[in-house]
Formats: sequence, C-alpha cells, structure tokens
Amino acid sequence: MLKFHTTMGEFVITLDHEKAPITAANFVQYAKEGYFEGTLFHRIIPGFMVQGGGLEPGMHNKTKGHHEPIQNEADNGLKNVRGSVAMARTMDPHSATSQFFVNLVDNDFLDHKSQTPQGWGYAVFGKVTEGMDVIDAMAKVKTSSKAGHRDVPVEDIIIERVEVIGE
Repeated sequence: MLKFHTTMGEFVITLDHEKAPITAANFVQYAKEGYFEGTLFHRIIPGFMVQGGGLEPGMHNKTKGHHEPIQNEADNGLKNVRGSVAMARTMDPHSATSQFFVNLVDNDFLDHKSQTPQGWGYAVFGKVTEGMDVIDAMAKVKTSSKAGHRDVPVEDIIIERVEVIGE
C-alpha cells in the first residue's frame, strides 16, 4: 500500500502485485525514491479521471530520477473501474513511466482489447482503498489551460510525500 499526502488530503492505493507485478514494482520504486514528492495532479477531467506523477509546478516535466518505460500489463484482467489506478502513457502502448491516473467512473473504453497499438489499453495496477473522497474533491476544482496543457487545476494540487506501507 502507498499513502499519498497531498495539498488536498490523503488517500491510500493498494497495489495488485499478483496481476500487475512489473507495474506495481515500478510504482513502488518511484515512491521509495521520493520521485512523486513535489509533483502535481496536473490533469483533471470530471466524470473521467485525475492524473498526476510526472509534472512539477509550472507544468515542467520532472526528469531527474526518471526510469525507462515499462511493459504494458493492461492484459492482466483488471478493469478501469471507479477508484482503480492505472498507468498513463503516450500513444506507444509500452511507454508508461511514472504518471498515473485514478478513474472517477467506470472507463471500460480504456481496458485491454487486443495486443495492437489501438487495443492495448491502460494498465490497471491498483485501487484507491481509502480517501476516494479526496480524489472526488480534486475532480471538483476549477481547471484551465496552462503551458500548452488542458484541464490543469487553477490552484496546484501537489503530492507532498508518499509513504510505502508494507509491500
């Protein structure tokens, strides 16, 4: 489990090491190294998801401490349902590094369909088991465009620290 301390409150993510071993280990490594500290929840779309874990205030990409992309494990049977946590990525299915998102609703269109560029989906590797009210509160903040990004909170939502609670 990982306990996130943010400027909006705390929440806990329980990782699924069995069904998403590569992704869960990657996420724990970033947490243990303190990588998430000072990063933003930089993309919030009500009725969809909240995303964070890779940009710093001012919308600058955090690169120090960044690791190589990981293999997409979206074919693990876990679904992008409300409260699930998945890896963000580029159009390349195997490009996920540190950015993640929490699904605010069931987003089955993000689930794995096939091992093709269009069908890979987004790898779910855990779920919010405490503090979903904090995530829901994030979904209600005012957003705008900033530094070429859309859906950016007007007031920064910062990850202050992440505690690794067992493994």
